[in-house]
Amino acid sequence: MAKDQFTEQLEAYSRWKEDIISHIKAYREWLSEHDMSTPEDDLRMYEILDALDSDHITIGFAAEFSRGKTELINSIFFANYQRRLLPSSAGRTTMCPTELFYDAKAEKPYIRMLPIETRLEDTSISEYKQDANNWINTDLDVDSPEHMVEAFKEIVKTKSVPVESAIQLELYSTEEFEQCEIPPVSIEIPMWRHVMISFPHPLLKQGLVILDTPGLNAMGSEPELTMDMLPNAQAVIFVLAADTGATKTDMEIWRQHAQAFRENKENGGLIVVLNKIDTLWDELQDEATINASIQEQVDKTAEMLNIEASTIYPVSAQKGLLARVKGNEELLEKSGLLALEATLSDDVLPAKQHLVRENIVSRIGSMVETTRGVLVERHEAVQQQLDELRSLSGKSADVLMETMQKLRTEQSIYQKDVENFQTSRHVLKRQLVSLIEALGLDSLDHLITKTRTDMVDSWTTHGLKNNMKRFFEGTRDNMTQVNYQVEKSNGIVQSIYDRFRDEHGFTDLNPTLFTTARYSRELDQLYKKAADFRDSSMTVMTEQSFVVKKFIVSLVSHARNIFFRANQDAEDWAGNVMRPLAARIKERKIQLEKRLANLQKIKNSREKLTDNIADLENQSEELMAQLDTINGVLEAVNTPLPPLQATNQKAVAAS
Repeated sequence: MAKDQFTEQLEAYSRWKEDIISHIKAYREWLSEHDMSTPEDDLRMYEILDALDSDHITIGFAAEFSRGKTELINSIFFANYQRRLLPSSAGRTTMCPTELFYDAKAEKPYIRMLPIETRLEDTSISEYKQDANNWINTDLDVDSPEHMVEAFKEIVKTKSVPVESAIQLELYSTEEFEQCEIPPVSIEIPMWRHVMISFPHPLLKQGLVILDTPGLNAMGSEPELTMDMLPNAQAVIFVLAADTGATKTDMEIWRQHAQAFRENKENGGLIVVLNKIDTLWDELQDEATINASIQEQVDKTAEMLNIEASTIYPVSAQKGLLARVKGNEELLEKSGLLALEATLSDDVLPAKQHLVRENIVSRIGSMVETTRGVLVERHEAVQQQLDELRSLSGKSADVLMETMQKLRTEQSIYQKDVENFQTSRHVLKRQLVSLIEALGLDSLDHLITKTRTDMVDSWTTHGLKNNMKRFFEGTRDNMTQVNYQVEKSNGIVQSIYDRFRDEHGFTDLNPTLFTTARYSRELDQLYKKAADFRDSSMTVMTEQSFVVKKFIVSLVSHARNIFFRANQDAEDWAGNVMRPLAARIKERKIQLEKRLANLQKIKNSREKLTDNIADLENQSEELMAQLDTINGVLEAVNTPLPPLQATNQKAVAAS
């Protein structure tokens, strides 16, 4: 059925990953069998196989309270439980970020809850995830929907704490307190800072991760959610409600979180949903009038968000869930869920596969291409030797000596070029050290320490803001220096490859050049967020120690993470950029030596000529078979996810 479209495409994606994994494992075994493996290659393949095994697709949901976000999750992903699985009824709303996934390493399904009091520590959520002992753990009985429903109610629990405690936890501000005519004695806050739910739902087992976020206030108080979790999702579904329209707080979430996600994703991934269109279904009006009313809401929303109306999906999550529970196809179609799910399967999953494939191509593809290049080099050398030996049949010893002399001259020239290559590698190595040092964290950590000290010692808000600004100006200066070193490094690499391409015919070899474009873009976006942080009323009104802590945790730590990832990528690139050329240079040297050795054998005994020709012909056939194997690996790596229509046709044919 059409409603299973997302599930089918996710299954196709999982099959594609399994196929890639099997090809990489076969390639690893092939390298070992043919004595072409290196420890560096083994490590790289282990890392990519581990990444594929733990790969997941994250879909984040962002909305203000009471927009029907959790109901939308129920209707799209969990309707097969024939009931409302996640709490989304009146009075129930997500109070903290909640991740739903499948933990294959755990003995049984679970709910893990991080106490809200951990906000008092400087430890991040990702750090807390490294140790399950930091969490309150509850086993999940997946055989009992009633037990699961009750267990899931934990995520909406709150508790009452004194105002001072709420302010200390940054869940309430002194500004709010002072504006109250009757100041409260206590404040209702979430019980949990973060919730992780693992259970063996088929979609989750295939790598789907759902991130359900709380409303604006809770989102703003958890920087890691907005700086790392949502930006790293493959898609973010921004939910509005037709009965309220785009309110002020909706627009704040849109500007602060949704728009930033869209700017950071070159291939889209942001989906806008106008939920609760059933509030516009009026039985006293005809269908055309109702549709016109819905379209009017869509148009108004598109104008406010400054996006195309065609990119907004009007849905009724509640009616869609009801339709699936009752098996009502007409109501399901009317709910608008099918169009939304089609976008998830047609756009989000292929975009994710594109990213995964790019990563594989950059990390494994170059290895396979290098192997292929070596085999091509060997095959061409074998063919060249065959031509030489066949041309010597019936010729005099003088012709043989002349051929050997030409080959020795060629070998001598080539050896000089190899020596020049080693010299060039030393020059490049010194330059790459400068690049890695420019991306090193020592100077950045020094800047972070100085910024923290200066902010703590600052006596005025103006001084506080200037220190924030100076930090990000410093990081941008660092990135400018990095880009200068990248340009120099790329120039040396390109010149070395060009020389061997022009002088020795390595026309199929092109270096992978390093780029910091992604990191520069992230840093620019962080610079804008830092400016918004400086200019916000929270910075002016909040106690200085809280401002310093939030700035360090939410913005500075993210800047450090950008440089850390760039440093890792640069080190990986530096260690591998010359390997394809070095492998070909080594193989050419080996083949020249083999050609000379074969000619020497023939010189010593003319009877060896026929045997050598037969041996080389066998080698040629074997090399062609090996090339077919490697080409198969390359084809698998570069094959895109098949369209859903093709997937369905295969499924029908198989049945």
